[in-house]
Amino acid sequence: MEPPALPWTLLLPLGLCIGAVLLRASGEQLGIRVPLKNGPGPGGSQARRLPRAALQEPREGSRFRHMINNLRGKSGQGYYVEMTVGTPPQTLNILVDTGSSNFAVGAASHPFLRRYYQRQRSSTYWDLQKHVYVPYTQGKWEGELGSDLVTIPYGPNVTVRANIAAITESDKFFINGSNWEGILGLAYAEIARPDESLEPFFDSLVKQTRVPNVFSLQLCGAGLPLETTEALPSVGGSMIIGGTDPSLYTGDIWYTPIRKEWYYEVIIVKIEINGQDLEMDCKEYNYDKSIVDSGTTNLRLPKKVFEAAVKSIKSASSVSNATEKFPDGFWLGEQLVCWQVGTTPWHIFPVISLYLMGEATNQSFRISILPQQYLRPVEDVATSQDDCYKFAISQSSTGSVMGAVIMEGFYVVFDRAQKRIGFAVSTCHAHDEYRRAAVEGPFFASDMEDCGYNIPQTDESTLMTIAYIMAAICALFMLPLCLMVFQWRCFRCRQHHDDDFADDISLLK
Repeated sequence: MEPPALPWTLLLPLGLCIGAVLLRASGEQLGIRVPLKNGPGPGGSQARRLPRAALQEPREGSRFRHMINNLRGKSGQGYYVEMTVGTPPQTLNILVDTGSSNFAVGAASHPFLRRYYQRQRSSTYWDLQKHVYVPYTQGKWEGELGSDLVTIPYGPNVTVRANIAAITESDKFFINGSNWEGILGLAYAEIARPDESLEPFFDSLVKQTRVPNVFSLQLCGAGLPLETTEALPSVGGSMIIGGTDPSLYTGDIWYTPIRKEWYYEVIIVKIEINGQDLEMDCKEYNYDKSIVDSGTTNLRLPKKVFEAAVKSIKSASSVSNATEKFPDGFWLGEQLVCWQVGTTPWHIFPVISLYLMGEATNQSFRISILPQQYLRPVEDVATSQDDCYKFAISQSSTGSVMGAVIMEGFYVVFDRAQKRIGFAVSTCHAHDEYRRAAVEGPFFASDMEDCGYNIPQTDESTLMTIAYIMAAICALFMLPLCLMVFQWRCFRCRQHHDDDFADDISLLK
């Protein structure tokens, strides 16, 4: 949360004393292929990618039947749903993002867009006369705010008037070949741009219709057969709007509270690698927040946690693997590793367990994440004879982010009405014959709520006091400087009277 704005008159002296801090967003580097030839070995068979139809056949009488398999996408490029905007309806593919709150669509031609929203052709478009700018971890866009009628063809049978940002300019936002033309932010109004007064799409949907305030996601990722043709997507899944569908998960749904309604913030209480506790202060896991974000690809961890986790994963994989050494670039997400098709040695990589606080603050549950999730399959342009992967755990400067590669093992329920997020084992997660993703509990401990990170709060009076003190310090430093300048000017004036040539020289600029 940003601190209250200070009066501009106080910012001027502060600006004389304090330099600007430049923030750098590091982009994703190109992968370098490192082939690792290996026989199958125990657990070295290809991960089972179960048939989609067999796994996701809706149960008889399911009221969400038409929403099953309504998501498409490509590995590492996000999941999108088809939506229509305006009158007459204009069909667009929209990225599903639980890590932002704006509904925004491309509204001008762009090299990476096959189509875009044309406001002038919609008789129901209302211009709100507002400009909006949204930066992300990588990429940004800006545009103009308006509202129009919106429908999700493979969603609830309703039409909603929703706020829409028409994107007119962007930088590194749209992805070549991703097949989506906009973004559907499903988080809360507090992080909406330009400010929290802008009502997000899902809030409008719930207010204007009888749709319950809940949605659930099944992201299938590598759990579905990878398509090889450019015309077909390589990943898919389901977004169930208004409830949950039992055909999409097995076992029980375990819930963790939404700590704060801005992002979908949760509390991680412990992390284990192959059953070995990282033994860190649990506040480190949540510094400065932990969120569930379908719009991010990787599992992202704070610097200290990332370093400890990678060290533990390296150690666990080296114990199981005496013949292969992975380059440092692989662990940084800069290089790929490849094996002959069907020989990926999944068994050498450990299971990662995240413990989340339960609905009771003295209990938790754990979600077990397989290497089939955190090793993301990547199409290798050099050869089609290998299975290539990228390490999908990365360092974060903005807290822990449970991205798509984590969600792909689970059916995730965003129960906004009860302020909680649920996890169950997805029916389409990738696994081998030895290990499966799991959601298990309860585990008991005390004071789990203390694991959440609290941003230090400074009230306005304290900020004003600090500003006055800084202004006084600046004044003390500026006073001697002003005296020195004054003395120098007086000296120059005396020189002017003593030397006739000084006048000509002093006029040169």
